[in-house]
Amino acid sequence: MKNLIAELLIKLAEKEEESKEFVAQIEALEIVVTAMLRKMEQSDREAIISNIQGALHEVRPDESVTSHDTELLEQHLERLLTHPRA
Repeated sequence: MKNLIAELLIKLAEKEEESKEFVAQIEALEIVVTAMLRKMEQSDREAIISNIQGALHEVRPDESVTSHDTELLEQHLERLLTHPRA
């Protein structure tokens, strides 16, 4: 029983480490995208934002993607593109 608990704790720690790595990757990408958008001319920035939003609306998620997940993605994209980090 102790071995089973120890194995579960190890797996949990590995998952937590993976999660931290994903968060760091996402934050790094957000910083890069924000920096790039800020260096662009307003018209170029608006064109890119429009293209991204258009592409998102054209994509049809399959049944495995919940509407909540789709809404969450749209909210994060909206925040990233229209209200980038300060």
